[in-house]
Amino acid sequence: MPGPLSHIRVLDLSRIMAGPWCGQILADMGADVIKVERLGEGDDTRRWGPPFLKDKGGNPTKEAGYYLSVNRGKRSVELDLKSEEGRAAVRALAAKSDIVLENFKTGTLDRMGLGYEDLKKENPGLIYCSITGFGLSGPMAQDAAYDFMIQGMGGLMSVTGDADDAPGGGPQKVGVPIIDIMTGMYAAIGVLGALANRTETGQGDHIDLAMLDVSVAMLANQAMNYLVSGKTPVRRGNRHPNIQPQNVYPVADGFIVLAVGNDGQFRKFAETIGQPALADDPLFATNAARVENLPALETILIAALAHGTIDDWVGKFATAGVPSGPINTIDRVFEEPQVKHRKMLRDIPHPLAGQLKQVVSPLNFRNAPLRFDTAPPLLGQHTHDILAALDLEETL
Repeated sequence: MPGPLSHIRVLDLSRIMAGPWCGQILADMGADVIKVERLGEGDDTRRWGPPFLKDKGGNPTKEAGYYLSVNRGKRSVELDLKSEEGRAAVRALAAKSDIVLENFKTGTLDRMGLGYEDLKKENPGLIYCSITGFGLSGPMAQDAAYDFMIQGMGGLMSVTGDADDAPGGGPQKVGVPIIDIMTGMYAAIGVLGALANRTETGQGDHIDLAMLDVSVAMLANQAMNYLVSGKTPVRRGNRHPNIQPQNVYPVADGFIVLAVGNDGQFRKFAETIGQPALADDPLFATNAARVENLPALETILIAALAHGTIDDWVGKFATAGVPSGPINTIDRVFEEPQVKHRKMLRDIPHPLAGQLKQVVSPLNFRNAPLRFDTAPPLLGQHTHDILAALDLEETL
């Protein structure tokens, strides 16, 4: 059975991460995603390596790991948007598409005659999603942006990392391009919302999505902590600002993560570490009390946890229903029995490597299961097929 979006065509004019991440989400759900790439160059991320994929003979290719992480399931066409022929091809593709994704600098596609107002003349139902650093309006609308700078500008790095006076303290970025990823997620949600609205109204839409806006929206509880209290949140390392105990704790052979989420779990936790009286102590009996008295609580917990191994404690806490786990390196993630059971890592046929390992979508549909059988495309791999279908092959 085809995926839930197998009736949808997406024209993906975006590159790097946020827009392509959205496109990959849609492709995983069965959409026909046509990735338009610069003639002879392609997406910048094709060159963002090493590492580069190795072919069947063990030789490095030009397919960077970064590019491979975000372009699964798409078809690639090379076009020169500086030429009238290239722009004509984009217009022809947009006329037969449901969604356009783009992350050009504000105003660039308008000047090319490829803006929303231009393309909707031929396709009134078109859903056009513009992804930029700062949005289509405002004093920074023309400025370029990358994930790292937005993590800082949007406040995320002010609450990530240890305090300035702690060893290794100071602002830290998240270990993956989280703003790009979340912007791609919001883009996917936005275009699907517009599709649902089009079903009712017959009208398309233009979505204006800014990375800085996404970063601000992602502040979530930290933003509300400030708005409610008037106190600016600070970096607390791995300590949760509102729920305790939640931290990384040393044990005999390494570290474990504890994520005790409520008073009932804390009682089970206290019993498991051999300190049942903690759950009735006024200093620790409620979450609010534990947050207020965290230094005293952590002195007790660190001493108690020091006498067991990672496997010992994780096993005991699992039996007791207390959320905990090891801090896996990436290689160990793929050895987790639960990750294996969920088949999050799949082998996909690839024209150069034979097989390509891919971390796949976490979405599981009972009635419209997803398929993962199309690797990220080679540059221009589908140019002939796509243009021939538009009767444009001879003009380009």
